[in-house]
Amino acid sequence: MENEVLLDAGAVTRCRRRVHLDHDPTVRDVPRAPQDPSAAQRIADAAAHRDEIARRLIAAIGEGWASVPRDLPVPDRVALTESALATRTPFIWGALLPVDLDGGRRGGVEVLVRTADGYVPVLVVRHRITDRGEGAMTTGLTDLDPDNATPDPARKVRSHPRDQLRLAHIRRMLQKLGLADPRALGGVIGLDADVVVWHDLNAQTWPGGRGALTEYDARFADRLAVAKAAAAGEEPLAQPSRVLECRHCPWWPICGDQLLAARDVSLVVRGEDGVELRRAGVSTVDKLAALDPAEGPPVPLTGESFGNSVMLARAWLADLNVVRKVDRVEVPRADVEVDVDMESFGDSGAYLWGCFLSGADIGVPHGYHAFATWEPLPTTDEARSFAEFWGWLTEVRQRAEKAGLTFRAYCYNALAENRWLFGTVKRFAGEDGIPPRSDIQSFVDSEEWVDLFQLVSDQFLCSHGKGLKVIAPVAGFSWRDPEASGEASMRWYRDAVGLDGDEPRPEQAERILRYNEDDVMATYTLRRWMSDEAQNVPYMGDL
Repeated sequence: MENEVLLDAGAVTRCRRRVHLDHDPTVRDVPRAPQDPSAAQRIADAAAHRDEIARRLIAAIGEGWASVPRDLPVPDRVALTESALATRTPFIWGALLPVDLDGGRRGGVEVLVRTADGYVPVLVVRHRITDRGEGAMTTGLTDLDPDNATPDPARKVRSHPRDQLRLAHIRRMLQKLGLADPRALGGVIGLDADVVVWHDLNAQTWPGGRGALTEYDARFADRLAVAKAAAAGEEPLAQPSRVLECRHCPWWPICGDQLLAARDVSLVVRGEDGVELRRAGVSTVDKLAALDPAEGPPVPLTGESFGNSVMLARAWLADLNVVRKVDRVEVPRADVEVDVDMESFGDSGAYLWGCFLSGADIGVPHGYHAFATWEPLPTTDEARSFAEFWGWLTEVRQRAEKAGLTFRAYCYNALAENRWLFGTVKRFAGEDGIPPRSDIQSFVDSEEWVDLFQLVSDQFLCSHGKGLKVIAPVAGFSWRDPEASGEASMRWYRDAVGLDGDEPRPEQAERILRYNEDDVMATYTLRRWMSDEAQNVPYMGDL
């Protein structure tokens, strides 16, 4: 089996260059980026979630289970899986299928379910798989029979293409063994662990009217060709290009150095735009910067406009983090102002709402106010802390109105805050102090709720990204904690509430509060800078 190339299901959603490097023997001993501790924690959380689902399923269904322990050596796991398949075991937990040498596949799945005509795969994932709506095909959590699936009047499928592609991978492996149910079905159990969502992998819901299986086959064939070329030492079929995945890729030290050395155009444009520009001969930042915006793009772009992309390239060459798009930077201001920042823990909930009050005196103390629960999420105490936050914010708004003063609240990227504003009132509807959804909608739709991220996007070009940790330092702000980041706060939270079974650590809760206070002070500093000093930032027309 030496030089055999085998890909798991994840390969079809990975960057093509990463697939190449995963199979390139010449870089086998090159140091890679260390795994982010938050990624390791997500892996551990996913394993704990799977264990809990296994316990619940086996307890509820009872007979007919075979379990394949994940900590066994691979050959033993495969042997146990083959034995269970041979005896037509109704439910196989932790299945690891024998490799498909001809197809180049390896992989396993949380549950294999026996039907009258074969097996169907069921994934267990730690993300939410439905939204409010209708039409998702579901069964109850402990009903693993796809024949019982019916359209759910209260749920629609939340888009997670990776789930369907994983199911397609296992289906192809089952077909190789002659054990697949003729129907192209697969199930998913999500974070809420209340239903199984069933997918028809032939349903034409993908771009171009394709089904998940058709999409999977095309992607897998491409990734397999990339991997085989790398393993054989042939001309690479995938070159480095900066994409979103790069932020957490172990191979970034290699690709990052190569891209910087080449001054690759993807350093300033979106990944797919970089691909198209290279095809048009615009392979470097320098070549993009030299183009005339008035002549129009050599290829259509999906990210920034062509003119803005040229200016981003020029800003990058001038080592400018930000340049102005507009003659005059403007930020809506008010007599009474509140900066808001929320801290959440994955999909489990929002445990902290931090606010910084400034402006005219309305009888509420100025400064930082925190509304938090330090009970491990998920917890009903989240309703109490949110109700206190909303009550405080409502009082500030009402006092400002009564005094004849204007009011505005600011956040950085309202998508995050809005998600938990709406999500929290939905989950805790009817609890003391929880407002109706209409109150949240009215606030979010009003001029009182200002998204600084959108204002930055509209008025600046940012050559190194638009995250608050990148932009606020331009305004002169710095965080007190040298490790300050959203991912680091996840680790601090685990320690603060004793989520791993250890004693809670109050000092980590204090660390989170300092971090959150700095976040709201960062938005406060940024918007004041935008109102005043930002006019000194170079204008893109002058580059």
